Parts: sequence; C-alpha cells; structure tokens
Amino acid sequence: MPIVSSNATILVTGSNGFLGTWVVDTLLKRGFTVRAAVRSEARGQHLLKTFQSYGDKLQLFPIGDIAADGAFDEAVKAVEGIVHTAAKLSTGLEEADPRDVANTAIQGNLGILNSAQKYGTSLKRVVLTSSTGARTGFASAPKLVTGNDWNEDAVQACEKSGKATLGMLKYTASKTLAEKAAWEWYEKNKSSLNWELTAFSPPYIFGPVLHDIGAADSASFKGSNRFFHDTVAKGVNMSHPGRTLLDSPASGWIDVRDAAELHVRALETPAAAGERIIIAAGGFVWQDAIDAVNALPKSPWPSHKEPFTKGLSGEKQHYVTYDTSVEQRVFGYTFRTLQETASDMLADYERRGWA
Repeated sequence: MPIVSSNATILVTGSNGFLGTWVVDTLLKRGFTVRAAVRSEARGQHLLKTFQSYGDKLQLFPIGDIAADGAFDEAVKAVEGIVHTAAKLSTGLEEADPRDVANTAIQGNLGILNSAQKYGTSLKRVVLTSSTGARTGFASAPKLVTGNDWNEDAVQACEKSGKATLGMLKYTASKTLAEKAAWEWYEKNKSSLNWELTAFSPPYIFGPVLHDIGAADSASFKGSNRFFHDTVAKGVNMSHPGRTLLDSPASGWIDVRDAAELHVRALETPAAAGERIIIAAGGFVWQDAIDAVNALPKSPWPSHKEPFTKGLSGEKQHYVTYDTSVEQRVFGYTFRTLQETASDMLADYERRGWA
C-alpha cells in the first residue's frame, strides 16, 4: 500500500486553525514541504511569521471559499498527501436551518475528494478530520462508542425539529452526515483511485495555541480551549443543562499536539488506510480539567492571582467510553496526560501576558 515519501509536499486545509497549525508544525519538523491552504493571503500571514525559519518549505495557497465547486482543484496538484482539517460551518447555528449546515459540511468534504480524484495524480493518502460528535451525542448512562457508530440521534433530532434544534445537535448532525458522505464517496470510487482515505474522530481538543488569537476574552479565542480556560480560571459552569461538572460533557479529550502527530503518522503508516479511527486520551468531564489544574505542584501561570475553581466534590461519571482499539492496533500511541496538557496551557497563558 502506498505511503508518502519523506520529502513529499503535503496539502493542509484549515492550516491557520487550532489543529491545522499544529499539523503544519509537525510536518515541517518532520522535513515535509507544506502547502498551507488558506482562504486568503491575509489569513496566512501569521503562519508565515510563525514558521519563517522554514523558508520556502511552507507555501501559502489561497483557495477562497472551500465549499465552492473546484476550490481545491489547483491545490491538490503535485502533492502526495492531504490533511483535511478544514470544516466550513454555517454561522449562527441556533438560527440556521440544519439542512444548510449539513450541506455546507458535506460539500466541504466532497469538494476536496472530487478535486483529489480529478487532479491528485501524485496523491497517496488523504487524512480527514471528523469528530466523535459524528459517532455519538449526549449520554446519561454507560456507553461504549466505536468507529462504526454514527450519531443518528442528532440527525433525527434535526429532521424532527428543524431550525428549533439545538445548535450543538445541528453541528454534530452535520459532522455525521459529512463523514458518512465522504466514506460513501470513497467506497464508490476507490477502485479507480491511486490513493487511500483515513478519518480521525477526536473528542474535545485541548492544548497550547500556535494559531493567531487575541486576548482571553476575544472572539478569536474560542472552542474547546476557551471552555477550558473559562471553566478553570473563571469558574464558569460549562455543564450541559440538567448536568453538573461531574458528569458533563460525558465525552473524551486529546492534546492538540498528539492529534497533530497522529494525523501526520497516518500519512506514513500503511495500516491506517481505509480506517475510521477514534483518537482519545481518556474520558472527560469538566471536573477532570479542574482537578488537573489544582493538582499541579506550582502554577505555570503566576500572573493569574485568583484561585482556580475547585468545582464539585463527589464521584465523577464518565458515561462514554471510546473504543480506541483501532488506534492502538495501527499506531500504539502513548498520549500526554491531562495534567501535562493543563500545565502547558497555563504556561501558554503566561507567555501571552494573560492575567
């Protein structure tokens, strides 16, 4: 089975995002040339600054709207690997029609696969970033989730309630339908392809930040990392309605650097071909983040003078268990601990001058 060569050019979509920037970092350190797909030249300037020491090993490739027909036609030419972390989402999820949200996500996947089929003559591996949200939704009882599961509950909720569906359910339904569409396309076309597909399902992704963000309270600091910060530093209760810090979000977690490393290894590892791989370091509820921070012998964030929240005492309920046997079979990777990740995140806040 083909794998990319050691000096190959790799296309990374979503390259200026949280995960994408770490994928770029990992690839450059490994000696690859990176073609960084960005919406515009302006969106890629932080990448050029961050990785200026690599010179022309990093190439910006503006593509405009990733959901447009043929958006990736030129970008996929003469690359051996693609890491597709980009996911265009409709804005204003709470008000959006879930069909529009899903169609946008589906087109983001099918667009790059169609371009790869037509113009990826050098291509050997496509790595798609999905989500554990495509595998399962909320859980209130013990549940084992595998890479063969699909979050049909979210899809059905959107079909039933339309625009009134919760924004998070619209998001997870779109991830479900978008990944399903990618695999259906692949199964239909793989006999004529010279490349193979791998998909990763990460849960909550935490870790220090390389991409361009502003202050802790800025709109550019968002997602899992923002939730972590606000939970431990500000005492914000990020639990789902009717749940507590001890049993919410009933998901898993992974360090962004580990997620990036595995995306790159998927380009290099023959056994990753055709696999749907859940990558998770362990189960996760918000009390885990609080406990990890409070267990540090010394805070790496001395500028923060307020005491960290203590959360709740009591037994934590990790309802969801992710089956990571495929990851262990293919990669056998050893993940960072949550305490290691938390320490590095606080040190990152200190470097940024946050108080």
